[in-house]
This record gives sequence, structure tokens and C-alpha cells, in this order.
Amino acid sequence: MTGLVSATPTKAPRAPLRASASRGAASSATAAARIQPNEPAMSPAHGEAEILDRVNARLKAHLGPDVFASWFTRMKLVHAGKGVVQLSVPTAFLRTWINGHYKDLLLQIFSEEIPGTLKVDIAVRSAVRGAPAPAPIARETALPAPVAASLPATPAPRATSERAAPSEGARAQSDFGSPLDPRYVFESFVEGASNRVALAAARSIAENGPQSVRFNPLFLHATVGLGKTHLLQAIANAALEREDRPRVVYLTAEYFMWRFATAIRDNQALDFKENLRGIDILIIDDMQFLQGKSIQQEFCHLLNALIDSARQVIVAADRPAFELESLDSRVRSRLAGGVAIEMVSPDFEMRRGILAARVEVMRTADPSFAINEGVLDTIARRVTGSGRDLEGAFNQIAFRHSVGQPLSNQHLDDLLNQLTRAGGEKRVRIEDILKFVSRHYNVSRTDILSARRTRTIVRPRQIAMYLAKTMTPRSLPEIGRRFGGRDHTTVLHAVRKIEAERANDQKLAEELDVIRRMIEE
Repeated sequence: MTGLVSATPTKAPRAPLRASASRGAASSATAAARIQPNEPAMSPAHGEAEILDRVNARLKAHLGPDVFASWFTRMKLVHAGKGVVQLSVPTAFLRTWINGHYKDLLLQIFSEEIPGTLKVDIAVRSAVRGAPAPAPIARETALPAPVAASLPATPAPRATSERAAPSEGARAQSDFGSPLDPRYVFESFVEGASNRVALAAARSIAENGPQSVRFNPLFLHATVGLGKTHLLQAIANAALEREDRPRVVYLTAEYFMWRFATAIRDNQALDFKENLRGIDILIIDDMQFLQGKSIQQEFCHLLNALIDSARQVIVAADRPAFELESLDSRVRSRLAGGVAIEMVSPDFEMRRGILAARVEVMRTADPSFAINEGVLDTIARRVTGSGRDLEGAFNQIAFRHSVGQPLSNQHLDDLLNQLTRAGGEKRVRIEDILKFVSRHYNVSRTDILSARRTRTIVRPRQIAMYLAKTMTPRSLPEIGRRFGGRDHTTVLHAVRKIEAERANDQKLAEELDVIRRMIEE
């Protein structure tokens, strides 16, 4: 009878119960008979399972299957009665996240399923099973033995054990994330006007620890070869040297996708997510390559969890967040809401500094190495693209100097002409093509990427696809994704159509040449 009364769904029957106490045992039996019909005609465990099934169904309908799968699939109903619903989850992070984001929703749903519910308590299952429980969940240690025994054994999350030994976590970060290159440190990063702000923000994050979370998330964007990866890995290498031993994880977007897919295959997705949510600094490189709806949703949850917990997030991509069309809009919005810094092409002084640093590296390996200062000035003046283009030109010329066959002025000029032409072609971006095509035809970039099919929009869209195929090394499927998620056959049709019309339409050929020159300049 005691267990039956404790599971009473409403407070209304309690008044007759208290009144019956003054009338003796016979009245008590009568009162009990009145209460009995209101109780579920099943065992308490069976009734709680049905209640949780109904609550889960309502949560899934309200939040969607993806959010439900992320946060509620491992939630269990421990006990319900006396206006309190007691739930358990396997990790402390899940408890914190659900309390912070969904507790009001849970209370609303449980109060409708179990009238009279005034409070929802969530505890960690390991704390329920363990003898010494923390104070906030002490009442769960007093659960009836059959209920406590029915909870499945759940191993402690790996994130907890890793953070218990910070030095080990710091040393093991490269095993969990992508490997760090020890050469990528702040001391070897060449500073200039084009990257000074980004470098200052990176140093602040690496050196100041929790005080730097005002730069959160830090979003760096630049075209290829301007030092994004060097700067990101310099942050990680410097942060790992701090006395507080933060747990730092550096990941490329492709490696993140591979690790997540592997975790799903091995039924370890929750452990993988717990590991990531337990870190102090998360660094993601090449964000433009993050693909897949479910993976992007999980990354969005991860991003929100880390930022809301005052953990530092640094992300880099080859273009601004609003131009990453393949990303979920919520991810783009979160990235744009932080501190965004662009790293542009180096000026002459910085290019000269990069070349001087390369000369010092060469002399370290070969003290006899020498190269004319005038040659360095010529390279710095002529190669105006990325640091990678600059280093490629230097390597070609330095090699000839190192074997005793330096180039003549004429041959040097020919080689630099070839390098600058090839580099110019590689640097054309689809974003540049969209900008100039939309400007030339007076249509918005949004319309070009939309599903609208009016002639005033379809024509510029096809021209932009044609230019993207002929001026960039992008594949047809990639161009299709960048043009609003279109199929590669749509791109192929546009390319063939514009090619055929250009051969017979002189005006169109002139228009394409004008747009091409604007893009290349």
C-alpha cells in the first residue's frame, strides 16, 4: 500500500485519506478502496516505462528526431511520485545540457502526463549506483533497491578519465585529433600588415587561457597559402605549454567527419561527442569541407555546447562564413556571431620577410648557400599571391643556386612569368565569379543561387557555372554544390550551352571576355 500511495498521480485523494485516519481502521479501508481505481493497474516499473515512452514520443515530435537522438535516447525514468519526477542520464554533461536547455519543456510534458508534477530532477546514473553521491543528487541514493538494481551499468565516460590527468590529456591530444607539426609555432610565423590582427588574437587565446573566451568563436578566413594552418597549429602548440594544461584538440573538417562516421559505425557516437565536449580549446581547420546534414547538426550541437560552457573554439576556412553555402545556416550564423578576421595576401615587405626567413632556413642546412639580394627583391615584387606561391618560386630558384647554376636575368624573368600566370589561374574563386557576374547582369548573388528559373536569372547562372568550370579547378559536382546544391548534370548542361552559344554569338563572347578580365584583375 505504501508504494501504491507514493505513486499517486494527483493530490486530490489525499484529503479523504487524512480524514479517514481519525475514523479508525474501517474508514481507512474504505478510503483505500476509493484511491485504488485512480492508480495504474500495473506494476510501478511497467507504469513508469509507459510514461517514459509517451514522454519520449512527445519530445521527438516537438524537437525532431535528430535533437532527440542527441540528448534523450539514454534518459531513464527512475521514479515519479509526490510531485517529483526523478530522471537519470549516463554523464554529467548530459545532465548539465538538459537542465540548461530542456528542463522547462520536460516539466511541462511530465506535468501533463502525470498531473501534479511540480519538479523534475536529473541525476547521473553513476552517482545513483555509487555509495558516496554528491549533495545535489543525494536523494537518488535512497531509491528502492529494485529500482536502483534495474539501472544498467554504464562505464564512466572517457572524457572524465582524460581530464583527471591533465598532463596525459595534453600529451594524448594528437592521438584524438589531427597531429600537430612542431615547426608551426608563433616564432616561425612571419608577421605583416595582412595578418597582424589575426596573429594578435591567436596569441591572446593561446596565452591568456579562460580570459580569452571573449573571442569566441574566433573565425579566421583566407585563401589558400596565407598561413591559416600555421596559425591554428601555433595556437595549439602554445596552449599545450601553459601551466594549466588545457585539453586542446586540433582537427581538420575531413578528419572530424571521418572520426564521427567511425564512431557511428562502432556504436561509440556518444563517447566521441563526450570526448569533444570535455575539451578546453577546439580548433577546426578547412571548415569549407564539412559535409553531411547529420554531421553538421552534430557539429552545431558541439559548437553551442562549448561556447555556452565558455570553452574556446577557433575555426578557419577559405572564405567568410556567409559564403560557406554548403554549411547549415545555424552553423554559419554561430560562426558569424563571433570574431571574424580575414587574412589577406601579403604586401611587399611581408613577402620580402618570408623570403629572408627561407634563406635563413636554407643556410642552417647549408652554410655555403647564398642568393643575390636583387633576386629576392625581384621574386617579392613579381609573385604577389599567397605565401605558398612565394615559397614555390623561391624553391625553384634556390635549387638552381644551390647546385651552382643560377638563372640569368632573362631566364629568371621567364620563370617568374610562368609562375605568376599559373598562380593567377589557381587563385580565381567561385565567390569572385559570382560577384562579378551578378554585378554585370544586375542580379543578386542570392538569386543566382536560388531555385528561381526566370530567364533574367537562369542566363547569368549558366554563365557563372561556365566560368567556374573554365576558370577554376573545381569539379562539376563541387560547382553544383556551390550553386545551391545542384546536380552535376545541371552544371554540365550550362557549360555546354554557353560554349555552343559563344561560338555563334560574338556579343556573348565579348561579354564573357569582359567578365573574365574583371575577375582576373
